Amino acid sequence: MIPLACRSVTILSVSLTMFGLHSGFAKSDWPQWRGNGLGVAADAKVPLDWSATNGVLWRTVLPGRGHSSPVILDGRVYLTTDVEGEAIPGVKPVKHVLNDEDFKHPEAFGADLRHELRVLCLDVKSGKLLWNQLAYRGPAFDDRHRKGSYASPTIAAEADRVFAYFGSEGLYCFDTKGTLVWSNSVGGLATLGMGAAASPVLGVKTVIVQCDQDNGDNSFIAGFDKKTGKQLWKVARKVSVSWATPMVVTASGREQVICSGMEKIVAYDTGTGEEIWSHEGLENNAVPSPVASDKIAYLVAGYPKKRVLAITLGAKGDLTGTTNLLWKYEKGSGYVPSPLLLGNELYLMTDSGLLSCLDAKTGEVKFDSERLPDPAKFTASPLAVAGHILLTSEAGDTFVLRAGTKHEFVRKNPLGEKVFASLAVADGRLFIRGETNLFCIGQ
Repeated sequence: MIPLACRSVTILSVSLTMFGLHSGFAKSDWPQWRGNGLGVAADAKVPLDWSATNGVLWRTVLPGRGHSSPVILDGRVYLTTDVEGEAIPGVKPVKHVLNDEDFKHPEAFGADLRHELRVLCLDVKSGKLLWNQLAYRGPAFDDRHRKGSYASPTIAAEADRVFAYFGSEGLYCFDTKGTLVWSNSVGGLATLGMGAAASPVLGVKTVIVQCDQDNGDNSFIAGFDKKTGKQLWKVARKVSVSWATPMVVTASGREQVICSGMEKIVAYDTGTGEEIWSHEGLENNAVPSPVASDKIAYLVAGYPKKRVLAITLGAKGDLTGTTNLLWKYEKGSGYVPSPLLLGNELYLMTDSGLLSCLDAKTGEVKFDSERLPDPAKFTASPLAVAGHILLTSEAGDTFVLRAGTKHEFVRKNPLGEKVFASLAVADGRLFIRGETNLFCIGQ
């Protein structure tokens, strides 16, 4: 393990507290997508040097296929997976229209297969599979990208509840013993044949799902009662299909969920669905998730063009053309990986691993599109831990860089297995979901 300087711990502490933003969970937990939605772990004991034969405390073979990230709560690891079966004769995906013409993406695949969408629970210390529960069995409403999975959205967990979302195939709540508490349907979601990816997020009383579709005619966001599964609110969104997980943040004393979008960026009250503020959209595919403090939100897109918007929180109404847009930047962002907000710095990463660092308050460029020592492709989002930034490639190599305003490469850790899911951290351990195995890395 690389020794840590005092500055390393300070960086992580500042990232969670400088704007009054706290992690909201123990170091032994990582309860949702990117832990706290930011991908920042306040844990200085995580090892930074490992390989397929060194530092692996345990590995567990996972059934099926899934890209959802590990979620850790109270000594348990939760994941979703899709066990795909044979084709079902006569089943076809929903039709899509793009630019007034019938559309089928060349990489669209899988709707006609028999799917078993499952929720898995493992023991955090041993990797033992504790339970494997079926949520849905049958064909899918729409195709997915051939490289993707119907188990892409990450679980959100809280106390004695585990919330698993599979897009058109439903929203499910299990208790920690694997008993189904409730389930609800969001209806069929047309995603241009790419599948669902946005993870559920939690408000004080609600579990929220962002359901953007095709050309936006049927897009919506909805909040469900965490205890009963009853739909508490549903708001239409004239926003075309997106895959970004929304971000929950409290600003000016009001809890809101910030939703990215091509045509429009909107923040809603988590309890009622009331629109609090909006801004013109990213005008590009909304795939990376937003990050935010309680004072500034950062919205990012990377395809077909690159765009980053920094918007001050606290105001109401349409903020387009106002001084609430602090700055914008049109370089550096990726198509899939989400940005990383760490202290005073905002890090952007392209799908090929080019890393940029901007001053989070001013947008000043600290370094721009710096390369890694080896070429690689990335789907997983960056992770900040122990004063370092971890970038894990699709080949399973994790590039370790020192956090800060200089691009400083430290080492590469090969795992020997493909990785598409973002990493998780809990209690001094790293959890890496590979294509076949779940790895626990520790001392």
